[in-house]
Amino acid sequence: MKEKYKLRIGLFGIGLDAYWPQFKGLKERLEGYLNEVHKKLEKYDAEIINLGLIDNPAKALDAGHDFRKADVDIIFLYVTTYALSSTVLPVVRRAKVPVIILNLAPEKAIDYKSFNKLNDRTKMTGEWLANVSACPVPEIANVFVRAGIKFHQITGVLRDDNEVWDEVSEWVEAAAVVKIMSHNRLGCMGHYYGGMLDVYSDLTLQLVHFGGHIEIVEVDELSALRREITEKEINERLKLFNKEFEIHPDCHEEELRQAARTSVALDRLVENHDLGSLAYFYSGSGIAENEESISSIILANSLLTARGVPVSWEYEIKNVQAMKIMDSFGA
Repeated sequence: MKEKYKLRIGLFGIGLDAYWPQFKGLKERLEGYLNEVHKKLEKYDAEIINLGLIDNPAKALDAGHDFRKADVDIIFLYVTTYALSSTVLPVVRRAKVPVIILNLAPEKAIDYKSFNKLNDRTKMTGEWLANVSACPVPEIANVFVRAGIKFHQITGVLRDDNEVWDEVSEWVEAAAVVKIMSHNRLGCMGHYYGGMLDVYSDLTLQLVHFGGHIEIVEVDELSALRREITEKEINERLKLFNKEFEIHPDCHEEELRQAARTSVALDRLVENHDLGSLAYFYSGSGIAENEESISSIILANSLLTARGVPVSWEYEIKNVQAMKIMDSFGA
């Protein structure tokens, strides 16, 4: 799934096209800063869609369409210099994804000794514009608030500022987890444990907030799959049990064989439905085959959870969603 739906990071810088004829080299300098951000983002397992400097409303409109077509998951807006907020709103408004404003000064401080020696108002203004990235941030924030666009701001220095890039990493990681959850197929097998009211969950709201798909699975299907499991598959799974678990001497051989049969069958059920997580409960109603399937399922659950397919008992959908989130973070 990660390969099929690779995380896509949108990146753009902002400027004002009226500056370029006035201040020689300014645009190229700002593009260099933006390229530094791009290179830092390349370390993540993601595709970077870099639209360069957006410096007028017409380009902003095109950029909004470009990000939408590229299906970006998160946008980093690098504030390179002063720019009109009209070069920002159309980009973000159409993309409809979280926005991180990178309010990063190129250096910790302006070198005022060199600056004052320029003795040329135009050159001094150009130098100031190359260091004035914080200037439009309040304007952009004002517009985003009024537009109801959620955003976050990271303030710091472009170079040699580990805290900035630690925070960027956290946002990229969070975006990756959101993407995984939005494509996850959660299996629900059986029914709720009667009376545990805190466990009950609205499946529609789960899909509204997390995305993905919920597949309703019958216990009968697991039981039917168990009938197909061969002795060879059972013996191979027993070897895996002995490798992965500490098997106590008082565990009956037949119980372990039943657990192995169920483990192989549950793997097959997960594969058949392409499940990324599973919540289940079945109290039994006199059908011995189904009761045996569920009573022998625990080792199967542990192996699947270790493989990144978390399984939760008692039909605990909220719990297994949390497990999947934590697993997606690598916990």
